[in-house]
Amino acid sequence: MLALDWEYIDFQQRTAYIPKTKTDTPRTVPLSTKALAILQKRQEAGEGVPFAMQEDAVTTAFMRAVRRARRVYEAACLTEGKPPSARWLVGIRLHDLRHEATSRFFEKGLSVMEVTTITGHKTMEMLKRYTHLRAHDVALKLG
Repeated sequence: MLALDWEYIDFQQRTAYIPKTKTDTPRTVPLSTKALAILQKRQEAGEGVPFAMQEDAVTTAFMRAVRRARRVYEAACLTEGKPPSARWLVGIRLHDLRHEATSRFFEKGLSVMEVTTITGHKTMEMLKRYTHLRAHDVALKLG
């Protein structure tokens, strides 16, 4: 995402072309309405590129947000007189959001083909590794 350039974004088709990927296979991904709105706002603000930052800056900001959220959680637990879970938001990494997003795409009802269009997974085995469906949600579908 950090290598994204304006020339790769098609606002009409609601897509972004990603020429360099982890798998060395360029692909075009669909953009959500929210993503389009953010990109449109940044373009209108005259940003030279959609996201002008270093990769380590993103990771650092994410970890800072996680630590802050943990402190807020612990304070809320203290206020309620409950012990905080020792595991809540501990050990979370930026990459974990990829697993979370993949799972949520399925929960939104996207098909396997639609999800792989977004995630770029080439094999069902790898897609399964990133997908963590909630048993309760599956049970509701069963009726």
